[in-house]
Amino acid sequence: MNDFKNIDYLKSGNSRQKLAYYEINEFKVFEKLKNYNPILTGTIPIEIDLPESDLDIICDCKNHSEFSKTLIEAFGNKSDFCIYSTKINGIKSTISKFKTKNFTFEVFGQNVPSEEQNAYKHMLIENWILKQKGLTFKEEIIKLKSSGIKTEPAFATLLGLKGNPYTELLKFNIKKTK
Repeated sequence: MNDFKNIDYLKSGNSRQKLAYYEINEFKVFEKLKNYNPILTGTIPIEIDLPESDLDIICDCKNHSEFSKTLIEAFGNKSDFCIYSTKINGIKSTISKFKTKNFTFEVFGQNVPSEEQNAYKHMLIENWILKQKGLTFKEEIIKLKSSGIKTEPAFATLLGLKGNPYTELLKFNIKKTK
């Protein structure tokens, strides 16, 4: 399994992963967010992205005001920059979006350690499932996503999971099943 906490794996990935690595470094995204334990999550790291997929970066922010200030100072001059706060699953979240040459970035902060955030857990579980199920399953996920279905619902559909796909995927215990 990849060490998703270190983006160096992108350097030897597919062309889109290499481009993501280049832009993350060109714009010093992780360097500017280093105090918040940033982790790239989502579909690009596990190679089930679509051309319009963004770069999702989760962060552990103890102080949302400070985090917002950091985001504004670091990326406020980027195209289509926006920042807002909301509650997700009852947890205060600060979200910023902006565009660079080739990607839309979505930086997401919660007062939860990055490794314990659902986005990271989902990605690890989805990556494990992809490794278990093989290329045909991966192609079917991408096909469902291309038809407009979000990632977690696509996995739930192919796996026959009932209920909330976001919750059901978290029930996979990949540590015990490796």
